[in-house]
Amino acid sequence: MKNTTNENDKLSLIGSISLGTGVMIGAGIFVLMGQIAELVGDLFPIAFIAGAIVVGFSSYSYVKFSNAFPSSGGVVKFFNKSYGPGTTTGVYSLLMYVSMVVAQSLVAGTFGAYTLRLFPESYAGYASILGILLLVTAYVINILGNKVIGATATFTAIIKVGGIALLAIAGLVASGFADITGDYIPQNTETLPQGLSFVAALALSILAYKGFTTITNQGGDIKNPHKNLGRSIVISILICTLIYVALALAVAGGLSIPEIIKAKDYALAAAAEPVFGEWGLWFTIAIAIVATFSGVIASVFSASRLLGMLSNMKQIPSLKKMGNFKNPALIFTVALAVLLTSFFDLTRIASIGAIFYLIMDIAIHWGLFRHLKNEVKFKPIIPLIAIVMDIAVLSAFLYIKYLNDPMVLIVAAIGIILILVAERFFMISHTDDDGNMPMGMGEDKSKIIENQVN
Repeated sequence: MKNTTNENDKLSLIGSISLGTGVMIGAGIFVLMGQIAELVGDLFPIAFIAGAIVVGFSSYSYVKFSNAFPSSGGVVKFFNKSYGPGTTTGVYSLLMYVSMVVAQSLVAGTFGAYTLRLFPESYAGYASILGILLLVTAYVINILGNKVIGATATFTAIIKVGGIALLAIAGLVASGFADITGDYIPQNTETLPQGLSFVAALALSILAYKGFTTITNQGGDIKNPHKNLGRSIVISILICTLIYVALALAVAGGLSIPEIIKAKDYALAAAAEPVFGEWGLWFTIAIAIVATFSGVIASVFSASRLLGMLSNMKQIPSLKKMGNFKNPALIFTVALAVLLTSFFDLTRIASIGAIFYLIMDIAIHWGLFRHLKNEVKFKPIIPLIAIVMDIAVLSAFLYIKYLNDPMVLIVAAIGIILILVAERFFMISHTDDDGNMPMGMGEDKSKIIENQVN
């Protein structure tokens, strides 16, 4: 992944949008649809709309941050500006990084689940292996540099957006609009207040849009970042909202809720077969493969940039200690994604990612509202609304998981504790005698670029 100040080598607005939509569409439609349906039944198309509304409020803070402080480690710099050098910035930044790696694992696992639909059921256990092979391929492509990444993202985005739009329109024409009743009651929620499962499901629908945050990490790699970062975020969210809702309606019209839940890891392919026949199944699988392929490439690119910035800020141990490897941030990112893909199923990967992301998202909004009123021009009511929405969704989701899958809470809690303890220990061991924690934000840009390359 070559860094350069050459303007010709930087990503265009279209390339940036392609990277953002590549992450969102790869994880969102192809696997989360079935998981959301498992929580809300036939209300899942509406859950995507509600999720887009929450994300719309959330994106406001990111747009304001991106326009004010464009950087290749976007979110890390946002936290540093809000909370200053230290453990708080490090913990929230690492939560963001881990949530991005979780997204890579989710998309890689989805790639395996859809690809195996081409083979007999006896091969069902090989989904994680295919996901790992995809992650290795993404590593190779990212090593080749920004031009290759941008060209790949743009090419695959055109294919999948066009293909998914065709599926959505054809599906709606063939099956019509589904009757949305809202009668479905999720497991172990019979005595809970009505609507709690719907609020909880928004955690997953929000996760379907979280790819827009990866755009903030392109500040050092995009042309005219002060304008194009914000534009890229807004346009990416709008494109994905239209695609998600249209396709969700098509799936709801083609399958019953029990059928969607049964095939939750490949719901889109399952919905295409009864409506379009075998050719529809093959076409859907092909689009899913393209979408997940580009999604992993885009996510690996952005997550490794974020980790590189953490290293340059001295927020984590120097990546140079990993040896004479080219781009150690990329190696570490892919290796962690491989581990997650190997040991967790798609439902748990998505749940852990949603928890980490929502915690980090709340910190972003609070940092803008509480600490940057004098540096960034914004309307305070909007980040406050975003905080309230995030807390409501996270609380409902945690409670539902406590009832149905407490292991998710255990794993998430262990992850957060490990991040907190490790980051605190590292900060204490690297604090100067005067109490300062140098984080490298004032380094010359050429030195930062040199560190990331090496």
